[in-house]
Amino acid sequence: MSLVSANKTETNVYTIEISVSPEDFAAAVQKAYLKNRKSIQIPGFRKGKAPKQMIERLYGKDFFYEEALEAIFPEEIENAYKESGIDPVDQPRDLDIKFMDVEQGANFTVKVTVKPEITVTKYKGLEAEKAEVSVSDEDVQKEIDFMLDRGSRLVDVDDRAVQDGDITVIDFEGFVDGEAFEGGKGENYNLTIGSGQFIPGFEEQIIGHSIGEEFDINVTFPENYAEELASKDAVFKIKLKEIKFKELPELDDEFAKDQDYDTLDEMKEGIKADLLAHKEEHAQHDFEDAVVAALCDNVEGEIPDVMYDNKAQESVQNFANRVAQQGIDFETYLMYMGMDVDTFKANMRERAVNEVKYELAVEKIAELENITVDDAAVEEEYTKMAENYDLDVEKIKEIVSADVIAKQLRIQQAAKLVIDSAVAKAPEAKEDKKEEAE
Repeated sequence: MSLVSANKTETNVYTIEISVSPEDFAAAVQKAYLKNRKSIQIPGFRKGKAPKQMIERLYGKDFFYEEALEAIFPEEIENAYKESGIDPVDQPRDLDIKFMDVEQGANFTVKVTVKPEITVTKYKGLEAEKAEVSVSDEDVQKEIDFMLDRGSRLVDVDDRAVQDGDITVIDFEGFVDGEAFEGGKGENYNLTIGSGQFIPGFEEQIIGHSIGEEFDINVTFPENYAEELASKDAVFKIKLKEIKFKELPELDDEFAKDQDYDTLDEMKEGIKADLLAHKEEHAQHDFEDAVVAALCDNVEGEIPDVMYDNKAQESVQNFANRVAQQGIDFETYLMYMGMDVDTFKANMRERAVNEVKYELAVEKIAELENITVDDAAVEEEYTKMAENYDLDVEKIKEIVSADVIAKQLRIQQAAKLVIDSAVAKAPEAKEDKKEEAE
């Protein structure tokens, strides 16, 4: 292979000219012949035994040329990228063959979109909002209530009427203007009174009734309900079959011990510390997201749309694969979520813009800061990957090159530099933001 030239002919587009020697092209033609001869039958020869010259005489001397070029093209174009230092972001296109035969070899040009040159106008000292966090007694109590509920047990009730908070088992059927409507019937339905599962006024009217009673409930559907029922009066015929309530454990030192604490006071302090750590982690995550957004705002340059399109497609495919691993069809999942494929792809395209800008920015920062990674750091990363994937280190090295590892580590260091140098500021009051918008 010989790279003849690589010239920038448009913004972020290079035209590459490649020449293949007659020997290399003839070898590729011979491979194409050997691959296909078993399927070619010519009168006078057994199937698969026809000489190449006879096939070319019958079908033309260029019969194997196209397949020969297809076979050698990937390696030829990859070598051209390395020799010219081109960093492509899309597949080559606009193939133009100047000539192609075993006497002259082959000569062709292709166009390829390359990674753009961008400028990062600022990346140190970026400002972003970071929320101040605290944990109130109410927060702690909510967590305790959750823990108590998790440790509760259901107790059957047969000596009193339904109270707020009880779990009931009912049969019901709804009627509008005396006619039963679709979806308005259920049997052995578990309904927690006060949960808000049913339309307003329904659950409250069950309170005070006892097991075995059959009674009517009168309600009015909300205005924003399904069109055929919105604002209509309805009657539900109810049969109350069971009443249960949650019996909570005693909140004392014994309960705390069940949660791996020695005392109740120690449990409360532990809960407070855990909640504070969680809130701080969440605030830091939001802060870093805001810093990344600010970094993307400081990226300047003509970025090819194909980079956004490819990133969006990659995100869609990764999401579809994750859903498939759960045994759910991608489009079926979106249907359940109330979203169509086009809307989902459009959302991924919007996200892809900042993702691409961020990746270009940290690569540029690593270059500007002359960030380097030594062999020891690469070896340490190989060891971590081997542990994470439960594979031998040498196997990891076969899969991922040291250059790729080193590049990832440089980018990670560049990203850390941006975050570590960022300046956190208190969030603006909502009133101030409203005034700015006006």
